Amino acid sequence: MNLIQNPILKGFNPDPSIIRVGDDYYIATSTFEWFPGVQIHHSKDLKNWKVIAQPINRISQLDMKGVPDSCGVWAPCLSYDNGVFYLVYSNVKSFDGVWKDTPNYLITTTDVQGEWSEPIYLSSRGFDGSLFHDDDGKKYFLNMLLDHRANKMFGGIELQEYDPQKKQLIGDVHYIHKGSYLGCTEGPHIFKKDGFYYLILAEGGTEYNHAVSIARSKSILGPYELHPNTSIVSSSHCKPYKLQKAGHGDIVETEDGRWFVTFLVGRPLKERGRCILGRETAIEELFWDNDWPYLKSDSRLPRLEIPGLDKKDSIIGDNNKRYDFESDNLSIDFQSLRIPRTEDWCSLTDRKGYIRLKGKESLSSTHTQALIARRVQHFVIEASTSLEFDPNNIHEMAGLVFYYNTGHYHYLHVTSNYEGTVKILRIISSDHFAMTEQKEVDITGETAIVLKGVLNHEELQFYYSTDQESTFSPIGEVLDASILSDDYVRERDERYRPAFTGMFVGICCQDLASNKKHADFDWFDYKEIN
Repeated sequence: MNLIQNPILKGFNPDPSIIRVGDDYYIATSTFEWFPGVQIHHSKDLKNWKVIAQPINRISQLDMKGVPDSCGVWAPCLSYDNGVFYLVYSNVKSFDGVWKDTPNYLITTTDVQGEWSEPIYLSSRGFDGSLFHDDDGKKYFLNMLLDHRANKMFGGIELQEYDPQKKQLIGDVHYIHKGSYLGCTEGPHIFKKDGFYYLILAEGGTEYNHAVSIARSKSILGPYELHPNTSIVSSSHCKPYKLQKAGHGDIVETEDGRWFVTFLVGRPLKERGRCILGRETAIEELFWDNDWPYLKSDSRLPRLEIPGLDKKDSIIGDNNKRYDFESDNLSIDFQSLRIPRTEDWCSLTDRKGYIRLKGKESLSSTHTQALIARRVQHFVIEASTSLEFDPNNIHEMAGLVFYYNTGHYHYLHVTSNYEGTVKILRIISSDHFAMTEQKEVDITGETAIVLKGVLNHEELQFYYSTDQESTFSPIGEVLDASILSDDYVRERDERYRPAFTGMFVGICCQDLASNKKHADFDWFDYKEIN
């Protein structure tokens, strides 16, 4: 039997929007402040998935310079109709206090791996926009309503018709559902089956009370009646369970008539603890009773393992990768912060076989950082890189970083003393923007140095080697990796919300004096340790 193990998309991959086109399945997930925007994953069997596209890859589609942490691209909706792929996404600009700025856009393509169109502005009335294609040819845009009155925020679900010829919303805005008693109603999607319109909702907040709820109506404008159980997916009632935060879902029918729901989950280090891998994507099978969907687990809890489709995809997962930077194209595994990768700060051609990062702003900048990183997708890993860097002053730094956001990271880097006469290896840790430094190591005279971080659940230990990996020496104390999580950021100080991403590991370079000093990285390794 072809068994699917949850989660199916490990590491930071939340808010899944799933579709089927023939026998191909696609899931779009949120990327927040990471660029390019939106990850599109492909599978033939619902078990083995591969990222095949990051479609929002131009500033004309996505300008995120200056957006706060965990803003940017929220909850994309991927859909398909008559040979055209549609992608709706938000670019959240602000999220402090009562006011939220959440413009929604639409892009299209006929080739999911090709170039996508310039964006069509839709609305800023709320976030989590989605598009539904009715069988009469009409198209409808949905969003949650941002209601600032009395600091309410979650105001229910709205719907408005979209005209693909005029490329704009038309007609009246219809208020179709206020949500259930669970509250925090967001993430709306609609699908149609046997004469009913089903409204899928994310409710309960995206933490431990999260849920997928559902309502139905004979008319797209409502009224919508809630499911007998209100929610069909949730782990809020089972604290010890391994898959927590289950919610924000979407539903797909397979080519052989089975039904599945995808949704986000978190895997805490301990009961109701911190989820260092962020919010991930899981899947469950549904059955129908009296025109209502229910999980085949016979509860609202998603199973850790479910029967898959009767076919096998050719995708073979690889959890151990060396990126040697020999190609002129950067691996799709890597993303940058808020800005696209351009030759003026990140070059694969200036020195063949190396990636050259030209130092920009600090790790606390929301504007221009010279940083590329990939998701941490496993609880126990080694990440390492070979660096050549000759700093001239205290403002020049380059190295290996485990990163959550501008206020939370652990950074092993090469820098120098004030005069530029001593090359130094040092660790900086940032916890709610409070910076601590670990003991410095003099590496004057060394040309290439290998930096390594070993993550073991909540513990992170850095190492270095001056003989290209023959021997490694530990540097600094064991660090608390659990501060690189949504949960930690939220529990410390309400001011630092939103916090919706996950841990990344990557390489970066800063030149805080002149924004031009470069660092050369020969390779980057990511290894899961069993």
